[in-house]
Amino acid sequence: MRLSLLLLLLLLTSPPPTPSMEDAAFPHLGESSRPPPRTCPPRCSCPRADTVHCNGLDLQVFPDNITRAAQHLSLQNNQLQELPYNELSRLSSLRTLNLHNNLISSEGLPDEAFESLTQLQHIYVAHNKLSVAPQFLPRSLRVVDLAANQVTEIFPLTFGEKPALRSVYLHNNQLSNAGLPPDAFHGSEAVTTLSLSSNRLSYLPPSLPPSLERLHLQNNLISKVPRGALSRQTHLRELYLQHNQLTDSGLDATTFSKLHHLEYLDLSHNQLASVPAGLPRALAVLHLGRNRIRWVEASRLRGARGLRYLLLQHNQLGATGLPAGALRPLRGLHTLHLYGNRLDRVPPMLPRRLRALVLPHNHVTTLGARDLAGMPGLAELNLAYNRLVSARVHRRAFRPLRALRSLDLAGNQLTRVPGGLPGSLHTLRLQRNQLRALEPELLASLDQLRELSLAHNRLRIGDIGPGTWHELQALQVLDLSHNELSFVPPDLPEALEELHLQGNRISHVGSEAFLSTPRLRALFLRANRLHMTSIAPEAFLGLLHLSVVDTAGNPEQVLVRLPPRAPRQPQAGGP
Repeated sequence: MRLSLLLLLLLLTSPPPTPSMEDAAFPHLGESSRPPPRTCPPRCSCPRADTVHCNGLDLQVFPDNITRAAQHLSLQNNQLQELPYNELSRLSSLRTLNLHNNLISSEGLPDEAFESLTQLQHIYVAHNKLSVAPQFLPRSLRVVDLAANQVTEIFPLTFGEKPALRSVYLHNNQLSNAGLPPDAFHGSEAVTTLSLSSNRLSYLPPSLPPSLERLHLQNNLISKVPRGALSRQTHLRELYLQHNQLTDSGLDATTFSKLHHLEYLDLSHNQLASVPAGLPRALAVLHLGRNRIRWVEASRLRGARGLRYLLLQHNQLGATGLPAGALRPLRGLHTLHLYGNRLDRVPPMLPRRLRALVLPHNHVTTLGARDLAGMPGLAELNLAYNRLVSARVHRRAFRPLRALRSLDLAGNQLTRVPGGLPGSLHTLRLQRNQLRALEPELLASLDQLRELSLAHNRLRIGDIGPGTWHELQALQVLDLSHNELSFVPPDLPEALEELHLQGNRISHVGSEAFLSTPRLRALFLRANRLHMTSIAPEAFLGLLHLSVVDTAGNPEQVLVRLPPRAPRQPQAGGP
């Protein structure tokens, strides 16, 4: 009796059962009339109630049963040729529409196609067949991608009157200046990224959004920047104008002067004969490679005192092309690229804080005792493929460079290793010279050297003096390929991990050849004079880390037996 009363009391005082999500959404429906489960177009995926993915299905017709609740619709990588207005107009909740890589033409895109999509924020129609841009796009848009079509014309309301618009991508189309109206971005004052690269523009378009931070105009036919065309873009940080037809007359002293936040300017692959005037103080990277610059005027660079990277490769700078001190005002300059000019010496009075000087493929014949002394912080020096001979490289030329990590002297006419190399070096490249001797005293101070390339010289075993490798205790990579060695050099450094000996005259590898290199991982012996039994069976004993032995291209196939691999060391804290 007490139990019955207790059960009755519980029933009277318990709260009613909580309705399910379906009951809450449809309280008037009974158990037998609940809504059917959410549907998804055939072969598509719908990971969420508001998301529909129909990618890569070779669809030729727009799906007709997409839920009205869809906010994100992706139809990329199909074969759609048109967008039916009736189907699109149903999807008024769409925020993202991805039509990338289809076959949609302008004829298949009605003018009113997007007028019902009042919440659309991102639209991607790149890689289609559009010949003109849509006349009307929703005011709510933030990102529009129409790249890689055949667009020749933009309309005022394609991108105009879009206060939330941030990014517009129009690269790889066929736009000329006539197809871009002056009011194309009227009322769209928040655009920060605009890509118009790889079109047919002949001059920089006027009336671009003043809010721009990144402007891509490379690969056009631009020969002129009209006066004042960039006077309002004071927030611009990156400007890409490479691969155009700009000449000195197409720029003036005011072209870049108002761009107070400009950090990156690429003017490479044009027809400039001089450094532009009026460069802004904030500029950090200036790319002037592959122009026709013969002379660098110091006054042109004084305004760009914040410059960190100056690239002048493949111009026509000769003996007087960089006057003494022309770059000295650039006190913060980190990297100077002068690859492929006609300089016959290291330019004098370069900025003291320079960290990287890249001078390959010039006509440099001499290095004097003081030529490099003004750059004590230099970490990388590349003088490859010049005309240096040992007799004209002073024995103290490199001594002031106490921070030097990388030195490239490949492709010169050196017959001996230069003297006075700094002990800070990690990488030394001397390949493709005419080295005939390695003297131990010239390498004695290089106890931090990790990589040494001596390939394509004329070294023989007798040219390598005893104790040559003794001080190179940190050396990990040694390239002696394509010399005239008849056997493996003895007493190689203990730290060595990679040894290149291909293209020599080695006919025998003895049992003690690698006793001094227990850490060796890779050995290259191809294209020597080895025969089937040329390598002693004991040659690789003790090389527990050796995993690569290349002996291809010898007179006979060489039998190589690798030693058992070294066991992996257990990690601390393991079982």
